[in-house]
Amino acid sequence: MSIIKVPFHLGIIIDGNRRWAKKKSLLFFQGHRKGLNNVQKIGDYCAEKEIKILTLYTFSTENWKRSKKEISFLMKLLTESLNKKNLQELHKKNIKLQIIGQREKLPQALQERIKEAEKLTKNNKKRILNLAISYGGRPEIIQAVKNIIKKKTPANKITEELINKNLWTAGLPYPDLIIRTGGAKRLSNFLTWQSAYSEFYFTEKFWPEFTKKDLDKALLDYSHRDRRFGR
Repeated sequence: MSIIKVPFHLGIIIDGNRRWAKKKSLLFFQGHRKGLNNVQKIGDYCAEKEIKILTLYTFSTENWKRSKKEISFLMKLLTESLNKKNLQELHKKNIKLQIIGQREKLPQALQERIKEAEKLTKNNKKRILNLAISYGGRPEIIQAVKNIIKKKTPANKITEELINKNLWTAGLPYPDLIIRTGGAKRLSNFLTWQSAYSEFYFTEKFWPEFTKKDLDKALLDYSHRDRRFGR
């Protein structure tokens, strides 16, 4: 399959783990574990495609409304995913790992793993992997406004660039393409500010069954888009 161009920054809304499990007559936690396994496969393939920044929507601020049992499992799964072996692998690949979201709401064990991960990979330059955990686009904008108010910035000095500098994604270019799996055709509070001129691609495939060929299909579709940015 011929790919004309790939996005510099790709965002993926991971959706469909539970529905995939239900379709297979499995328990929800098996769907989440299968989804985590697919993160590594698709992440590695994005690197092969020379995508420089990958942002994965893994747990939203709204996901806190789920059952305590499911939340507890997801937090343990995320903590487990940031083990020393996986972090060393990221470090070896020269990938910088960043967590965006309300990290203060996360369990202490996960917060500690996040600190270790970001400290280990902070100087890596080849690629960036953003994990959006306890993330919401609107809370992110609210926090940015609060940061600006704390600095007592005059109203006439508030610009798009200033707001961008106060977002959790500060310093990163906006996403070129956002893919959502699972059939829904909405952003669900993902990169609300940053996605103003992003391209979108929606697929019926549940995340655990989203393959390299599916990503190729999305990238081929993206490569045919004419991005005019209002021009």
